[in-house]
Amino acid sequence: MDNYIVKAKHISKSFSGVMALDDVSFNLKSGEVLALLGENGAGKSTLMKILSGVYTRDEGELEIFGKQVGNITPKKAQELGIAIIHQELNMCAHLTVMENIFLGREIQNAGVLSNHEMTKQTQKILDQLGIDISPDTIVGTLSVSKQQMVEVAKAISTNAKILIMDEPTSALTSREIDELFTIIRKLKNDGCGIVYISHRLEELKHIVDRVTILRDGKYITSLDFKETSLPEIISYMVGREIKEKFPRVECKRGKKILEVKNLNAGPMVRDINLDLYEGEIVGIAGLVGAGRTETTRAIFGVDQKQSGEIILDGKPITINKPMDAIRAGIVLAPEDRRKDGLCIRLSIRENLTLPNLDRIINKFGVVNKNKEKKLVEEAIDNFQIKLASMEANADSLSGGNQQKLVVSKWLARKSRVVIFDEPTRGIDVAVKVEIYNLMNHLKQQGIGVLFVSSELPEILGISDRIIVMCEGRITGELNVKEASQDKILEYATRFETKKEAVGL
Repeated sequence: MDNYIVKAKHISKSFSGVMALDDVSFNLKSGEVLALLGENGAGKSTLMKILSGVYTRDEGELEIFGKQVGNITPKKAQELGIAIIHQELNMCAHLTVMENIFLGREIQNAGVLSNHEMTKQTQKILDQLGIDISPDTIVGTLSVSKQQMVEVAKAISTNAKILIMDEPTSALTSREIDELFTIIRKLKNDGCGIVYISHRLEELKHIVDRVTILRDGKYITSLDFKETSLPEIISYMVGREIKEKFPRVECKRGKKILEVKNLNAGPMVRDINLDLYEGEIVGIAGLVGAGRTETTRAIFGVDQKQSGEIILDGKPITINKPMDAIRAGIVLAPEDRRKDGLCIRLSIRENLTLPNLDRIINKFGVVNKNKEKKLVEEAIDNFQIKLASMEANADSLSGGNQQKLVVSKWLARKSRVVIFDEPTRGIDVAVKVEIYNLMNHLKQQGIGVLFVSSELPEILGISDRIIVMCEGRITGELNVKEASQDKILEYATRFETKKEAVGL
């Protein structure tokens, strides 16, 4: 008798006539970590949403713990012992950590909520995960990385025996990833079967037993991870060999485009000074909480600056809100693309045209449909955005295609400075290369590119110059030819090291 706890056979699913899954089968064993891999749009998340009851399948059979099951709801999935950690955060921001973890399954005593018991159990789970958060903390006040760890805690709290993790490390620090892997190994030893979706292929070696690969909604192959190589896995995922993970283009550095002087904006943006030139890509590195995102938000006008000066093409500019930055020629592709970068309930066409209305309306404020059509079609073609229709909601796109949409709407403006905050978070290796090529294309056009990334190989692979931050300040600047991961980490922990030295 085998020890498969999930058997999915010939699963198919379509949306608005577009086939998301086409005759896909996969198995999951008790006590194993199965990596489900494929490019964005391959059908990974759709398959897992069917398993967790979010979607209903059109065709196919599903067997859980040896028993055939029909279409299941999220509540039924939970009763069956299935939990999912979604790629995009799914927290109620106005509720506490404890309230989020027990939402929908509150503990009661004689009809009264037992907040004491729920708080006690929440603290136990947080301690188990090594998360330094109070159960009473409002989730909306937490960083993206901490919210991600709360998602993990919520899933683990249900005592699930089938755990689905969709990009669980995309917003975590190295230390937090190590803590998560420790928990995964413990769950695995306890007999939990884990489906692990990730585009960070290098991390798979630490936890994965088997690999199942999808491509364009179809099953491709299953492999024993120890008996294969990453280049082989990538070739199965994309259907071709990726020869260069970090394509680099050499350009002569031109004139100074952007200068930020003595910028201050709250506790995480303190006396920031940086320059950006034509023909270069500048990466901003640092640990989570270093102030990198806050710096980009202050430059773009999302957060009000307290002091400082921003100079574009030699002229001081006033940025009090994002529209000021956009009109000046500075645009931002934010870290949380769904929350801050897109109107997910609007169509793809509307998302592309909204920030560009001034370019496609006549003097009477009426949209020129021909200009709009040309703008939208060029953006879709240039970025090869996979979509059912330009009238489909942005929410219907895969994570990678959503990122393409965020970037493409800004580039239609022919901006002078493009700021990317974690541009490749949650997207696959092939789309990453497309984003890198896009950044190189901007660089060749003389557009200034500034980007934040938590991936040191990405920072080293794409940047011409690297700025390192720690605790809201710039602590180092490196030319990529002299940079290394060790050197970046030295600057990224500069203040922390000083604290340890004086015993704080």
